[in-house]
Parts: sequence; C-alpha cells; structure tokens
Amino acid sequence: MRAASTRRSRSAADMLTALRDIQIPLLAAMLLGGSLAKLARAIGRRSVSAGLGPTALFPLRLRPWAGAMLFAVEFGMGFGLIATAGSFGSGAPATLVRVGTCLLFVVATCALIELRSIRPDIGCGCFGEFSASPITGRILARSILLAVAALATVTAPSIVLPKTADAATPFLIMLLAELVLFGFLSPEVGEVLVRVGYSAPCERRVMSAEQSIAALHRSAQWRKHSALLADRRPHDIWRELCWRYIAYPSRYDGRAAELVFAVYLQHRRPAVLSVLVDAATGAVIPWPVGRPADWWLRLSHLGLPAASQPEHDPWLDDQRAEPRDRPGTRLTASSAV
Repeated sequence: MRAASTRRSRSAADMLTALRDIQIPLLAAMLLGGSLAKLARAIGRRSVSAGLGPTALFPLRLRPWAGAMLFAVEFGMGFGLIATAGSFGSGAPATLVRVGTCLLFVVATCALIELRSIRPDIGCGCFGEFSASPITGRILARSILLAVAALATVTAPSIVLPKTADAATPFLIMLLAELVLFGFLSPEVGEVLVRVGYSAPCERRVMSAEQSIAALHRSAQWRKHSALLADRRPHDIWRELCWRYIAYPSRYDGRAAELVFAVYLQHRRPAVLSVLVDAATGAVIPWPVGRPADWWLRLSHLGLPAASQPEHDPWLDDQRAEPRDRPGTRLTASSAV
C-alpha cells in the first residue's frame, strides 16, 4: 500500500512538473505569434498603431510609440522565454524574463478590462487583424489564464526534454488539452478558419477604408498619378458593391478636378483603377501627356519613383462622348472607372 501510494504521489508530481514545463513554450508561441501578427498588420496598413487595441488608451500622438513598444516587449519576452528555457539561461536571467512575462499579462488583462469599458466596439488587437471582434469574457479569461501560467513558471527549473516516447506522452496530452482550451477561448481561431476555408462574396466583405487606402498607396496607379494630387487627404470615400472609391482633389489646366481611384475589395493585391474628372461638370478628363516636370515632382515632392504615362485608352473616348447631364461626380466616376 505504501509503495502504491508513493508511486501515485510520484506520478502526480511528474504530471504537475510536465504541466508547468509546457507553459514556457506555450507562452513563447503566444507572444511571438501575437507580435508577428501585429507587425504584419502594421506593415499592411503602414501604421505602427493599426489594429492594436490597447493603444486606443493612449493619446493620438503617443499611439505609434505605444504600438512599437508593445511589439518590442512581446517579441523580446517570447524570444527570452525560449532562450532561457534550457540550462544556458537558467538562474537570474530566466527568472527575470518569466517575471516580466507575468507582469506583461497582468497589465494586458487590466488594459483589456479598461478598454472594454471605454471602447467596447474595438477588438483587443492581440493577434493583429484576426482580433477585430469586440472584447468578450472569453478573451479576458484567456488573458487571466496566461498570467497564471506565466506566474507558475517563475520558479520552474530548466526544462529537460523527455528522452523516451513514454516520458513524452504526458507532455503531448497536456499540451493538446491546453491548446484546445485556449482555442475555445480565442475567437481568432474562428476567423482564421473562415479565411482559410471560406471566401465571402465581394459584396459582403468587410474591409475598412484604411485597408483600401493602404492598398491604394502600394499600387501602380498611385505611383503613376499621385503627382496630380492637390491634397494627399481624400475628401470623399464611398463603396459600391465590390469596389471602394476614393476621391482626391486635383487641378488640371487651372480647373478644379477630382482624381478618383477604385480599389477592389480584396485582402491581397486588389485591382486598382483610376480616372480624372472635372469637379464642376463631372466630365472625364484625359490624362495629361508630356509633362516635363512630372518625374521631378514624383522624386522631390512625393518621394515616389517616376512612372510613364498610361497609354491611350479608347474606352475613355467613349466615356467622354457620353452626355454629361448627370449631377455630381460619384455616378460619373463610378461608371468611368
């Protein structure tokens, strides 16, 4: 009886040790995955603070710094957990990194609670664009569990990898169970599955104006025609079915004009079209040809590479031949594009 009790106690101790050890790779994966997802969204939107929920608690001028700091801390802590998991970084460095990770998740939990009360309409930004849904109790529970997991690793010794399949089985079982738990608490899993296995019709796709503007700025149409802009801030944005139209003020031959871009609602490499219309009449204006200072304007003023003028398009001649008795430029620009 005493021997059986000793074996049960030893088995329970081994399970607890295995449960504690798997928290370090799990926390490292969460931190590195979250930081890289934030970086990908920041690159896609050309904004450091884009999509980072906690940055909404800061003033506007401090949000880029807060976003960059959050990315640096998450990436540093995730890399530090991996570097100090073995005997190489054991001791004070490992304890410092694990305490910092615990404090990070505690502060993140408090920030999410505050953000939920102030801005219930935005997401937590934990995993970039996949965390756009509003903060719920599941997200808060996940953050609390991660803080508890980080706290459990503070006094843990160096991780020793199992050398046999029998010794690795408890690790794998508990790791899978914990992944299932965190998957249940993560609405991002559903978003990933939807994007991988299902493509919504373009008429029902949800894309913000910021995403469309970022895609426009990466397009060849922007590089060709941005020298014609009178102001780099759009003065009108609207959506029609699968396209988002972005109108910028422009001038041509001393007349007020509008440079209208049409961006297809697609996440990767959307099609972009453009047209120049008269602001007063809505008539389509032919693209200017033979502007000798065009290349200098692109390089010195806009910092963009020079591009040749588009070839003559007979379709635009047909559009210019149509009567222009329709008021406004929205309908004209949409049909011309």
